[in-house]
Amino acid sequence: MTMTEKLEMVSANKSFGGWHKRYRHYSRALDCEMVFAIYLPPQAETERVPLLWWLSGLTCTDENFMQKAGAHRVAAELGMAILCPDTSPRGTDLPGEHDSYDLGSGAGFYVNASREPWKKHYRMYDYVTEELPSVVRQHFPVNGRESISGHSMGGHGALTMSLRRPGHYRSVSAFAPIVNPSQCPWGRKAFKAYLGDDAGTWTQYDTCELVAKGASRQPLFIDQGESDDFLEEQLKPERLEAVCAEHDHPLTLRRQPGYDHSYYFIASFIEDHLRYHAEYLFKHG
Repeated sequence: MTMTEKLEMVSANKSFGGWHKRYRHYSRALDCEMVFAIYLPPQAETERVPLLWWLSGLTCTDENFMQKAGAHRVAAELGMAILCPDTSPRGTDLPGEHDSYDLGSGAGFYVNASREPWKKHYRMYDYVTEELPSVVRQHFPVNGRESISGHSMGGHGALTMSLRRPGHYRSVSAFAPIVNPSQCPWGRKAFKAYLGDDAGTWTQYDTCELVAKGASRQPLFIDQGESDDFLEEQLKPERLEAVCAEHDHPLTLRRQPGYDHSYYFIASFIEDHLRYHAEYLFKHG
């Protein structure tokens, strides 16, 4: 991104003394216009602040977390910015892009697609790890300390990005993440379309596989609702628990009785996650 390129503000709302702002920009990685949201706490008026990346799940946009999670109050108290990208390219109208909720629009799976017709636009891994961080550094008062979290498909993205980039994120957490996508229906459908039939190429985006390969020793903090409709078929947290135990990988997996897959679940425990990340963003090294 050059200095001549601008962000277009879509909206701005005062919230707990800070600002929730939405911006539109042209993404070179995705070759389309994208919208992202950022919450800037009151402290950002006078100093640079740490940043938490939040990756949302299937069908979501940047708006779901910001409106439903109830994160602004604690982020304002802690002095933490939160950045929410969208979950896929928009407006590209590729063949089949809008046919189902779990592939294409709203379902980028945070991978770099290598198959037609997806590979020109569906490069969400590069967008979230390279392009958008550059945009944020240029335009907002962040101090370079970053953590990452997410929900469901976004939890998958947060875990794989942290494991693939040792030392980049100070901490990682997830709500009901898809931990073994190469072995569940959501992941297999997306990976086959975006990456092709060679399952060997899928492992770079699979948390269980990355832990097994020793990609990183970063501690994982996960909350999972026990009444989640997707628990057995799609999420399979017991698989991550087993591989972490086998390879002595640090894992905190909290099973929450009665909670489902919704934002009621996220809102109930988001404060725990924000304070967990604050321990790393403010107090560790």
